Amino acid sequence: MRTYRELFAVAEFRAIFIAQCLANAAAAAGSLALGTVTYAATGNPALTGLSMFGGPLIRLAASWLTSSAADMLRPRQAMMAVAAVTGAADLLQAVPGLPWGARFVILALPWIAMAATGGSMLALVSDILPKDSYVFGRATLNIATGGMQVAGYGLGGLLLVSLTTRGLFLLSAAAAGTAVLVVFRGVANHPPRVVGRSLVARSRAVNRALFASPLVRPLFIAGCVPNGLVVGCESLFVPFGGHDAGYLMAATAAGMLAGDILVGRVLPAQARTWLIEPLRFLLAAPYVLFLLRPPLPAALVLGFLASAGYAASLPVQERLLAHTSPDARGQVLGLYSTGLTAMQGIAAVLAGLFAQQLGGGAAGASTAIGVFGCVSLAVTVTLIPGLRRTRPQLGHVPAGNA
Repeated sequence: MRTYRELFAVAEFRAIFIAQCLANAAAAAGSLALGTVTYAATGNPALTGLSMFGGPLIRLAASWLTSSAADMLRPRQAMMAVAAVTGAADLLQAVPGLPWGARFVILALPWIAMAATGGSMLALVSDILPKDSYVFGRATLNIATGGMQVAGYGLGGLLLVSLTTRGLFLLSAAAAGTAVLVVFRGVANHPPRVVGRSLVARSRAVNRALFASPLVRPLFIAGCVPNGLVVGCESLFVPFGGHDAGYLMAATAAGMLAGDILVGRVLPAQARTWLIEPLRFLLAAPYVLFLLRPPLPAALVLGFLASAGYAASLPVQERLLAHTSPDARGQVLGLYSTGLTAMQGIAAVLAGLFAQQLGGGAAGASTAIGVFGCVSLAVTVTLIPGLRRTRPQLGHVPAGNA
């Protein structure tokens, strides 16, 4: 399967793609609205980063006990539950005069749902597509992420000129609700991968097996840490760019879109697997130049170039599937997604605190972005030996049989 015509001929994949487009547009608009509300009220980069990227920390805490739900629930039910909880949370965020404590409690709800079910959709994609087409399908879903973030952040930035943040929350809720209907109508009621097991016991057992594996562990780290540090850079776009932050976020989403198309659609598997390290360097290096406090046009170009490096996650996931057993696939991909988003939340908080220590404002944010780019480069270098062990020609014993 090498063409988009063949890929979208799979009816269930079409429904998943549409649902992902709606979900990502909702997430982008809701995140921008919440970040804008937070920064306007507090002027605090750390709280702004936490409001936009801190939810995954809740997902990380919950995933240790619930991640096996990705294999133990029916995929359609899992996907609908996440979209429904997201829409409900956006509706609650739109309530006028909501206390700050309540806003952060509501922010946690979708991430708790994703902790349990986050790998269900990706595992279903690996089932409904031919074995050698997972990366192509995953890259195409990343197009939904990148494209809808461009739409969500770009359109959100424009709408904030004429609408209130409450209007953005309501639009986000409407998109999430539509995603529920798309999944219900377009995805078959597949059975769960695993039955008759204790959710908590299996989650803990498989997690231990995965993190003890000398092949799986470096892939998790390589997929989560450099990416997360760069999201720490992106979390400072609001204090760096002010009202132009939506355009910076749209530029980075467009760069991610371009990288995913190139790596997932154009390059063969052998080329993909050798590009993990170079793409990780591309992901971080442009942000080092923020130490020079670039003007907005240059910052847009740097963000676009850097985000093409996110495409390294495609061959990383390909290797993860090669090194794990099929009955743990949902949990593996869910843990990968959880670790990635959690590291993003951690880095966003740390970047905000660091920028605040530097005096806040655009100058402090620019310096913090440059420093976090340097740290991401250093981490990428230290991970090279571990990644060499995971190269497919070395052979492996699949992990996750628990």
